[in-house]
Amino acid sequence: MKTLKHFYVFLLMVVVLPFAGCNDTDDGSFVAPITIYEKVNGNWAVTAIKQVDEIAKANSQTPTEITLTDQFDFSTFTINLNVDPNNQPTDYKIGGTAPKFFPTEGYWALEFPFQNTDGSASIINLYSDAAKTTQVAILSITSMPGTNRVLELKFSRKAKGVTFVSYVYQLSPAIE
Repeated sequence: MKTLKHFYVFLLMVVVLPFAGCNDTDDGSFVAPITIYEKVNGNWAVTAIKQVDEIAKANSQTPTEITLTDQFDFSTFTINLNVDPNNQPTDYKIGGTAPKFFPTEGYWALEFPFQNTDGSASIINLYSDAAKTTQVAILSITSMPGTNRVLELKFSRKAKGVTFVSYVYQLSPAIE
């Protein structure tokens, strides 16, 4: 009797268990991953800008930082980073009467469309041509918009491969 009971349990397992995994689970539709393009596109206005002495910083001295927000019309600085309907970068335009450290219009693209896994800053390359072959400037994204809509860009000047000064722009969405 005991053997017959074990046989029925075994038979039940052999017959029923293979069909337990046949239900299709609705995982929803495919959604493309969120890229940095979706986070940084749009029109941004400066909330603060500072100049950083990178030589002093590199020599472990106290870096000299100068706030430029209220000087030389930097408070008027805006940057518009445009994307197409597929969230691919197209052109950019600088507005305001602040001193221009890089060309006021052109084209842009990220080095990599997702955040770097090593924690390094994402890089925005600025180009003078639509084919994006002639690079005119590089901006580092030092703070990514997320729960708070603050974008921080850093533009560095170099001489013989050594960065000597940086301009750090804190930006928030421009009111249109």
